[in-house]
Amino acid sequence: GAGPGLLVLNGIFNPAVYGLAQVARRLRLPYVMAPHGSYEPAVFRRKPYLKWPYWFLFERGALRRAAGLQVLDARHREWARRRGVRAPIVEVPNGLFPGDRCPEELLRWRREGAMRVLYWGRMHVQHKGLDLLLHAAARLARGGVPLEVTLQGPDWHGERRRVQELASRLRLGPVVRVLREDFTTPPSRVMAEYDVVCMPSRYEGFGLTAVEAMVAGRPLLVTERAGVAPHVRRAGAGVVVDPDAGAVARGLEELLVRRPAWPAMGRRGRDYTLRHLDWNVIARGALRDYAALVS
Repeated sequence: GAGPGLLVLNGIFNPAVYGLAQVARRLRLPYVMAPHGSYEPAVFRRKPYLKWPYWFLFERGALRRAAGLQVLDARHREWARRRGVRAPIVEVPNGLFPGDRCPEELLRWRREGAMRVLYWGRMHVQHKGLDLLLHAAARLARGGVPLEVTLQGPDWHGERRRVQELASRLRLGPVVRVLREDFTTPPSRVMAEYDVVCMPSRYEGFGLTAVEAMVAGRPLLVTERAGVAPHVRRAGAGVVVDPDAGAVARGLEELLVRRPAWPAMGRRGRDYTLRHLDWNVIARGALRDYAALVS
């Protein structure tokens, strides 16, 4: 016949996911847990009074009974293993559809002027490392490095004000601007107007922003804690640093020194994305791995 099928459950610390896992067990339907993040210590530091009890009562059991664990980055295997989860690992990175590509004619790189740096994503100071970026910008500005930093994205937790207040305390008025989200312009087209895209996260399941930046030909700064970091490194599309203000500052300074190489870095990142991070390519690999789980 058609075989047992496979259910993919998306979410982390989510009661609905746990409930579906219980239903799948009763129906003897194999399932894969896809938390879209890792179980590293930083994840448990936010609301630990809720997450640790939920982990021991529900999450860990659902993971241990799963046919597989779907991760965005193979390095996330380590934290699953440390927490006693032995399910087979399936790596499925984030990707882009062909229609998300930035047109070739928009690929331009400025050869002079202040380095325009963009953070594109959710306003969350601790998780996204926005304080690290602002402290790095302040350090570079004091050193006379020509820099313009834009932070743009949705404010789901009321943290835009915190970002603006920190920029004010650091006297970054002429250097930093904080913009509201733009859901009408394709991200890669927005990014094409900047020189460098920065993702200074303290922890990050993957980081689709980086993929959007690569397809726009933008050199990248990402932290080691982002799941996309191995792809940036393999592509030679930017610099990978520790989630630390000093390291972010040094990484931005390195990118400025390497300005003549921006076109080559951008084209390498774009080419890598189109070959390896296209959803059609990713889907073929995922289906192959799913078939192996249920066989």
